[in-house]
Amino acid sequence: MTQGLFGPIETNGLALDPIGRRDHLTFRGNVAVGRHGWLRLTPSYSLALVRELLEKSGSNEFVLEPFSGTGTTPLACAAMGIRCHAVEINPFLVWLANLKLTRFDEGTGAAVQAAASRIAKDAHVPRAAAWKPDLHQIEKWWNLPTLHALATLCEGIKQLRPEPAPGVVDLLRIAFCRVMIQTANVSFGHQSMSFRKGGETAENGLVRESPAHCTGRVAKAFLAAASEVADSLLVDPPRAEAQVFYGDSRDLTAILPERGYTAAITSPPYPNRMSYIRELRPYMYWLGFLSDGRAAGELDWKTIGGTWGCATSMLGAWTPNGCGEIPFPHFNRIIHDIGKGHVLLGRYVHKYFQDIKIHLASLRTVLAPGARCHYIVGNSKFYDTLLPVEGIYAALFEDAGFMNVRVEPIRKRTSKKELYEFVVHARMRSIPTLRTNSRPAAV
Repeated sequence: MTQGLFGPIETNGLALDPIGRRDHLTFRGNVAVGRHGWLRLTPSYSLALVRELLEKSGSNEFVLEPFSGTGTTPLACAAMGIRCHAVEINPFLVWLANLKLTRFDEGTGAAVQAAASRIAKDAHVPRAAAWKPDLHQIEKWWNLPTLHALATLCEGIKQLRPEPAPGVVDLLRIAFCRVMIQTANVSFGHQSMSFRKGGETAENGLVRESPAHCTGRVAKAFLAAASEVADSLLVDPPRAEAQVFYGDSRDLTAILPERGYTAAITSPPYPNRMSYIRELRPYMYWLGFLSDGRAAGELDWKTIGGTWGCATSMLGAWTPNGCGEIPFPHFNRIIHDIGKGHVLLGRYVHKYFQDIKIHLASLRTVLAPGARCHYIVGNSKFYDTLLPVEGIYAALFEDAGFMNVRVEPIRKRTSKKELYEFVVHARMRSIPTLRTNSRPAAV
């Protein structure tokens, strides 16, 4: 029996099966906790993890989250009274996380519900066809009556008069996003999003109905979502300064306004070829963060581990940039074995870890001496080749000059039987060491 940070872990040597799924350590642990539950995104990780890692922190803690995503770490820190800066390369997620971190006036919740009532009422008034996003095969997402009802709501938010108090429109956009995904013909039964089979059925709410009935149903759902968003503002509101900055985590010195972070807590994208852009596209198209598929692919290419759309063709032309070998035993053999199944997958894994190596070199330049690092990662499997992600991260931390590196298994994932999640712990040296690879390589 091993005592881990998150409770007893029966590893039985290398057999990790007794750990179990521990769903409270996933996004499922966030959905009912105030602003954390605004939008359901499966790449999110658990608020409980962050709270456990910060349980003994003092008021002088200054946390860095280099892969902010939906803002789990900065929001948890802010609610605990701990300063936090975060970095995110997706502009929609920067907007979402900073909205979560906003300190709203006491009357904001009531203003959101009042504005939502006016918008829902106006949605019943016939009007010319409202704008709809140029989302590829949008008819797969929503039937026509639902799509028209959503477009009417979206237009109502844009044209809201009189001018509402600061933050109200953005909070209404969150309510809209909740209804938009709730009424979509999609399923979240596994790690990513997929379209439901069988088309329009009574069970998924996409029954064939009159436009007027559909508008009423969608407007009612919007009112409920607005009420939930308004109520969430009172749950664990931010008490400390926290902010998410737009930029690339491979060059933290160019983004962050300060240095001397005492801890880094994050869950980087996993090297499992699951594009986060795919799940985020409906939000980003409706809110104007994306306008076409090419833009989606180019953004995913900038993201570590992204492979959506044109990012795949760009990967075909990628070659290592000379920042050094990946310091893990048999890494090149692993890449070769994965590449035998599909050459692009081998190249994808190689690029992923080269990017992480560049990131860790940059991380060293912004941390305080003795800073703690906690990286939540998951291993992967390509064909018959298991990718020991946690071990490679540990080797990369050691190569970058960190000490006290250790790997802690925390839960069994729901997909293949060999897949688990881990926390890779490391500490910045108290006395900096001179290293030839300390300068981040060009991205």
